[in-house]
Amino acid sequence: MLRYFLKRLGGAIPTLFIIVTVSFLLIRIAPGGPFDQEKSLPPEILANLESAYGLDQPLWVQYARYLRSLLHGDFGPSFRYRDFTVTELIGQGLPVTAEIGITALILALTLGILAGVFAALRQDRPADYTVMTLAVAGIAVPPFVVLPLLGLLFGIRVRWLPVAGWEPGSIRHLILPIVALTLPPLAYVARLTRASFLDVLQRPFIRTAFSMGLPLRIVILRHALRPALIPVAGYLAPAVASIMTGSLVVESIAGLPGVGRYLVQGALNRDYTLVLGMVILYSVVLIGMGLVVDLLYAWLDPRVRFER
Repeated sequence: MLRYFLKRLGGAIPTLFIIVTVSFLLIRIAPGGPFDQEKSLPPEILANLESAYGLDQPLWVQYARYLRSLLHGDFGPSFRYRDFTVTELIGQGLPVTAEIGITALILALTLGILAGVFAALRQDRPADYTVMTLAVAGIAVPPFVVLPLLGLLFGIRVRWLPVAGWEPGSIRHLILPIVALTLPPLAYVARLTRASFLDVLQRPFIRTAFSMGLPLRIVILRHALRPALIPVAGYLAPAVASIMTGSLVVESIAGLPGVGRYLVQGALNRDYTLVLGMVILYSVVLIGMGLVVDLLYAWLDPRVRFER
């Protein structure tokens, strides 16, 4: 297992290098620049700014300097947030994004698995149809639609929760964004769990367990649940990607100072270093989740042998 882990970790480095290279080239090739404004700057001021940030150098020189900075853990200065480096902005926004993202992922997995098992045990009954109908609705409606609807209902109609804004340590400001991010992956997990659980219940070892007189609770927890969660483990990386991409819009709508909002603002402002720093952060998380999924397969299915 350790050998496989190190092998995958080594394979992630070229992948990350390709992502950095492609992202660097795309953002530099696109029209416009970080100092383009509604009112054009005088040529001499613009030349001084480009010289200060090294933008007057050839593209390959800028790329080599950026890679050298990355090797020292430096994402460079932000072009638009003049008093902050990209590392400082990530340090400010990452705790907010991690708090809502991890909470949404835990809720999606927990509630989705429970809903899927509940629906499978009541197959073709009203409870099953109700859960699956809600799951389809959760998949169809994106977070940027759910969040305004929740804000209209709970923030304006009944005035239980704030519609937007941020207060450090305030859970009330996070409830609606977390719910909006939770619903789509929760719906997918519920559907995957139901389908996989129904398949597992038809296997011979489950019938054998029932024939031995084991109660339903023991059969589910000790025999059926673990193999039924293999498809859910495969969806873990896409679930994280769904939550991360959803946070881009949710944080902007809710006014949360997370890395998703910084990425959107950096893209709109053509803040080269900020966008690249956020892309690298997101890529590291997704690559890491892919490795976690592979390790989960080994735990859920003993037949998997990574050493081979």
